Amino acid sequence: MKVLIVDDHPVVRDGLKQMLKNNCDIDAVKTAGNFKDGISVINNFKPDIVIVDLKLPDRSGLDLIHEAKKIHKGNKFMILTSYASAEEINLAFSENVNGYILKSALPEEIISALKLIQKGKHYIDPEIMEKYFEGQSRGLFNVLTPREKEILYILAQGLSNKEIAEKLYISETTVKKHIGSILLKLQLRDRTQAALYACRHLKMNLKF
Repeated sequence: MKVLIVDDHPVVRDGLKQMLKNNCDIDAVKTAGNFKDGISVINNFKPDIVIVDLKLPDRSGLDLIHEAKKIHKGNKFMILTSYASAEEINLAFSENVNGYILKSALPEEIISALKLIQKGKHYIDPEIMEKYFEGQSRGLFNVLTPREKEILYILAQGLSNKEIAEKLYISETTVKKHIGSILLKLQLRDRTQAALYACRHLKMNLKF
């Protein structure tokens, strides 16, 4: 796995580089301190994963992601930042980033996130997801039908479509249709986000 770190803070950049170099799954690590250098390294190095801070001195990390996708379509991107607003999180999701993690994360969390991303999966820091859902209107939740709310909460328990169907005495096809409707109404990308959304509302003691 080849990794590029784009961050304007030398301490963060160098510390992360050293940590990654000590991991046997990382073949090579390069760094850049701004948008311009980051694009140049991506063009020549062709990393598997780019770790990028949202706030760079010349342009934003999201600008880098957007431009980098035009250069090398094989790149995957993980945002590593100390703070993110709900607006920045929404913009990041619109760019289909593969990962989003806070700089306060433990080294093993960062390594684990990179491994998941390398396998084609996504990793979103729980704190980021919580902030994301805080920015969503409760009105979205209220447009769900009682059955959709029921399925959403069961989904949060980790049950498969087949298990949900058996629990509710409906067909698996019907479950799939309900989940598709839930994702559309809540503006979510997949069942993982739906499950996290449900957990968030359970904490708020919302009833259906």
